Amino acid sequence: MKFRKDINGLRAFAVIAVVLFHFNTSWMPGGFAGVDVFFVISGFLMTGIIFKGIEQENFSILKFYVARANRIIPALALLCLVLLIFGWFYLTPLEYHALGKHAASSIGFVSNFIYWTEAGYFDAASHEKWLLHTWSLSVEWQFYILYPLVLVAMRKFLSIKTMKSMLVLGTVLGFIFCVIASYKSPNASYYLLPTRAWEMMIGGVAYLYPFTLPEDRKKLVERVGLALVIGSYFLISEDNPWPGYLALFPVVGSFLIIQAQRNDSIITSNIVFQKLGTWSYSIYLWHWPFVVIIYTFSLPEYYIYLGMALSILLGFLSYKYVEKIKFRNDFSNLLSYFRSKPIYIAGIVGVLGSVLFVKSEAFTPYRMSAEQISIVEQLEKNPREPVCGKIENGVSPGCTYGDGPIKAIVVGDSHANAQMVSIGNRATLAGGSILSMGLSECSTIKGLYSVEKNGQNPNYNCGKLVANAIDIAAKKYPGIPVIIINRVSQNLYGANENKYFQLTSPKYFVDKVFSERNDEYRENLTGHMIDTICEFTTTNPVYLVRPTPEMKKNIPLTMFKSLVVNGNKASVKITRDEYNQRQILAFKMQDDAIKRCGAKMLDPLPYLCDSKYCYGDIEGIPLYADDDHLSSYGAEVISPIYDEVFK
Repeated sequence: MKFRKDINGLRAFAVIAVVLFHFNTSWMPGGFAGVDVFFVISGFLMTGIIFKGIEQENFSILKFYVARANRIIPALALLCLVLLIFGWFYLTPLEYHALGKHAASSIGFVSNFIYWTEAGYFDAASHEKWLLHTWSLSVEWQFYILYPLVLVAMRKFLSIKTMKSMLVLGTVLGFIFCVIASYKSPNASYYLLPTRAWEMMIGGVAYLYPFTLPEDRKKLVERVGLALVIGSYFLISEDNPWPGYLALFPVVGSFLIIQAQRNDSIITSNIVFQKLGTWSYSIYLWHWPFVVIIYTFSLPEYYIYLGMALSILLGFLSYKYVEKIKFRNDFSNLLSYFRSKPIYIAGIVGVLGSVLFVKSEAFTPYRMSAEQISIVEQLEKNPREPVCGKIENGVSPGCTYGDGPIKAIVVGDSHANAQMVSIGNRATLAGGSILSMGLSECSTIKGLYSVEKNGQNPNYNCGKLVANAIDIAAKKYPGIPVIIINRVSQNLYGANENKYFQLTSPKYFVDKVFSERNDEYRENLTGHMIDTICEFTTTNPVYLVRPTPEMKKNIPLTMFKSLVVNGNKASVKITRDEYNQRQILAFKMQDDAIKRCGAKMLDPLPYLCDSKYCYGDIEGIPLYADDDHLSSYGAEVISPIYDEVFK
């Protein structure tokens, strides 16, 4: 197909938007729509190749696949290989395990399915995934596989004219499906081909039905297209369901720019945009790992600009020395296609990633020092929580920790689950065990329920669990102590750690629901907690545990990253005053329950804090598994406080 400067310039528009959005969302809130622009361009180019071959009756599906592999696989494989080498030295076992899986799925072009099942694209957790951006390459490759098969099959039964009409119809139906699915299944719609195919198909429509316009009309069409694309970059944000109907703006804008056919446009054909467009694929590949590095290692703001500059530099080098390699594309028979080198490149990287995914733990002693291992071991949480914390309709699996008769019942949220093993160990020393009735994100309030963001579909699982715990304690274990552990202040105010990815101006994440909770709500919540505690005390002695200090940073990861980068373990702490200030209402609620119904207090603070600070580690061993949950070591450190319960 004849080279078109306008399309190459449009690639630059797309990659600039994506890069700016990823490095700082505030610069271009809708920059993620640049991927949609890429999809339109791909559809235009692929449709041209396929239809030209079909019309000339010399189209080969296998040659088409090999050409795509030659173009896409080498640069992607190099990126995956570099990241796997980098990860060997700088990532924790869990991170390296995930990287192996993501590398294998990326080079196998199924990473969109993997990321769909893991987290939303805009979630903070997604910014810890080194190959997240390859989801779009997987979508494109899946389109490349299916599209020529469908068109070749259609040609056996339909005329070229009818095929063109069917493509238009398919585009319209695909858009309608996309709009509906984006509201019903937003995460799947973002990542999967069925809701993205129409964007590539409309690019095909642009090829099959080119506009014939005078020069002045071309300028007008181009300007309208540019306004739609650029407008979408600034007026759309991650709060909008995507792709959805709003994807029309960048998609139709791209369609119009292609139809304008202005190879002499100063906007798309200038030298800067031509270079960026030529390097756009490799720039896209390399930019995201720099975003993850800045986020993961908490680097200063100026690294954003360095990261963007390195993205362009590596994009240029990758284009010149990798993308431009000429691989064989002409094969005489079916077996000769197995001599296609990119297939073997993909296979090697895929196998390597799969091995590191399956056997990542086995490689840990070879790639990490004993000091590093002692830190990352504390990232592991209660191994039984996935089973013991699985509550359905308020019914607990009834897991016990320890050895012997039930000496206590432990009720609470994930902060309780984090201590189950250590409390069970303490119970064993007293000749008994504990009954676990913990549930993550479940305040100890009888009848409490949660609702979806739209206020619909109430979930009573938590409240039913607490009610069942009261009933079980009273009927099966009367007189047996009940230990209640909660992250109370999160329920009152929201999380205090930085969970929102914002490179230039980090802000503490407060859920919209929490931000709407006022003093009246907080008084109501603490009142119901006291009522629930007092109901337990009618048949069982109750022990309340003072809240665990919240560190704001993931302690093991912070210490590990500091050790591998700087050679020393960063120590994280908060002031005792900060802790006391955040816990004022939690303390008051617990103190009121003690006065009103005779509950007793267990205080872990002497083990975690001194008069000035609360600490994230003791002599280089993390007390936390993340920023607020005690690690196995931290839980053992404070476990003597439970001896009072078991005596």
